[in-house]
Amino acid sequence: MSFADEALALPGPGQQLARVCASYGERARVILEGAELDAMVAGALLYAAADADGRPGSGKTSFEADLPVTGDWVAARRVDADLALIERVLPRRSKIARRAAGRRDREQTLAANIDLAFIVCGLDGDFNIRRLERYLAIAREGGVEPVIALNKADVCAAPEEAADDVRRVTRAQALVISARTGEGCEAIEALLGPGVTAALLGSSGAGKSTLLNRIVGASVHKTAPVRQSDSRGRHATTWRELVELPSGAALIDTPGLREIQLWATEESVAAVFEDIAELAAHCRFRDCSHTSEPGCAVRGTVEAGRLESFNKLQREAERISGARTEKQRWRSAHKAARQLYKLRGR
Repeated sequence: MSFADEALALPGPGQQLARVCASYGERARVILEGAELDAMVAGALLYAAADADGRPGSGKTSFEADLPVTGDWVAARRVDADLALIERVLPRRSKIARRAAGRRDREQTLAANIDLAFIVCGLDGDFNIRRLERYLAIAREGGVEPVIALNKADVCAAPEEAADDVRRVTRAQALVISARTGEGCEAIEALLGPGVTAALLGSSGAGKSTLLNRIVGASVHKTAPVRQSDSRGRHATTWRELVELPSGAALIDTPGLREIQLWATEESVAAVFEDIAELAAHCRFRDCSHTSEPGCAVRGTVEAGRLESFNKLQREAERISGARTEKQRWRSAHKAARQLYKLRGR
C-alpha cells in the first residue's frame, strides 16, 4: 500500500485528501481530486502552529513543522469550486529541513514526503564539496535518499574527474549532466518513476530550474544567467513548487539557498562521514575529538579540509540537539500548564 493510500484513511468526515503543491504561509495551492486550487490554513491550525514552541502567548507563526509545506498531504475541506480549507497536516514520512535564519534555533521545513533529493551543483565556480556535505547531512536527517547531480558538464574540461572526486569523498551517487544540452539527463529521468517525489536542491545559478524545464519538456520556470566572475546566480525560483510529471512522478523545485544552516543530529552528520567513523573506531580514546589527542587514527589520514568540515558540522549538530531539548522542555511545561488550567476550570 502506498503512502497516499495509507493517508486516505486519515481525513475526518467531510474532509478530503489533498497535496500541497505550493505554500505561502497561511495560504497555499493544493491538488485535490485532480484539480489545482487555492487553499487557506484553518484558524485552529494556525493557532496551534503559533504556539508550537510551547511558549504561552507567543502569538506569532514561524517556520514550524505544524504548518503545511510543499509536498505535504493534508486533510482539506472544499469551500467552493476554487477554494479549500486546510484543517490538518497528515504525518510526514520524510522531509528536507534546515535551521531557519535568525538568532533563535528553529527548524525550517522546506519540503515534505520526498523520496529523492537531487543536489544540483554546477561544475563551474559553484562547485564546492564542503557545501555538498551539508546538503547530504540535511537529506540524511530527513530520511531522503540523496543523488548528486553535477550540472554544466558542457563547460567543464574534466567532468568525470570531478565526479570521481565527489564519489570518493562523499560516497554518494553522483551523476554528470548538462541541463542545458540534455547530456546525462536520462539518468535523472530514469529515477523519476510513478509515485516518486523528488526535490531539487542547490545554490542559485546551479541550474535547478533549467533541469526542471528539461525534464518536463516545457518552460515551467524561468531561468536566470549567472555572473561570469563567480558563477553566482540570481533567484530564478522564489518559492517551492511541486510539478506533476507525465511519468507519474512529482518534482519540487526550490529557491537557491544562500545559507545552508544545518538542522541535523550528530548521527546524520556521522552518516555522511562514514570514512571518519570507521577510522575513529581505532583511536586510542573513545571520545577523541581528532584535533590534538595522542593515538588519533583520523588526524593525518583524512584530508584536512574534510576533517575540519566534519568537526564543524558536529559542533553545529550538538548545538541543535541542545536547542531541541530546550524546545521539548518548553512544550512539556506548556502542555502541563494547559492541562492544569482545564482541571481548575471544571
